[in-house]
Amino acid sequence: MLEKLCPRYRAESIFALEPETLRAQGIKGLILDLDNTLVEWGSEIVPAELVAWVDRFKKAGFKLCIVSNAVPQRVEAVAETLGIPGLPQATKPFKTSFKRALAILGTAPEETAVIGDQLFTDILGGNRMDLYTIWTPPLSETEFLSTRAVRRLERLVVKRFRKRGLWG
Repeated sequence: MLEKLCPRYRAESIFALEPETLRAQGIKGLILDLDNTLVEWGSEIVPAELVAWVDRFKKAGFKLCIVSNAVPQRVEAVAETLGIPGLPQATKPFKTSFKRALAILGTAPEETAVIGDQLFTDILGGNRMDLYTIWTPPLSETEFLSTRAVRRLERLVVKRFRKRGLWG
């Protein structure tokens, strides 16, 4: 079970990811988490840097979709600003929303990456679907109350990964 929580790749932020690098991995589609991955938790403010990053990936031929456990209003607002589809109330890590995102993107699991900041939702859900999982540190320490509790568990999991040499 522990292996299902381990991302295939860790990035400093989404801005450290380049289209060429992901294309070399065979990636054509990106499933993006919203809170603390694309924008700060609870925010609908989309920084210009994020718009430019999304545009760069779209121009490179990537298909993108937001998959978030957040409420529809926020997911739809950010998705509209970025010009990409969004799936709210996704109930990650369950497979249903990931399957829906794959259908929207028109990509197969082996050519799709999921990018997110939480091991127990984004990474676990992506690994259960055999997606290429990319973990990024959260953008902010402000989070949903239950997420703060889960972060404690994440720290224990990362400690175990480090002992096994899975997390440098």
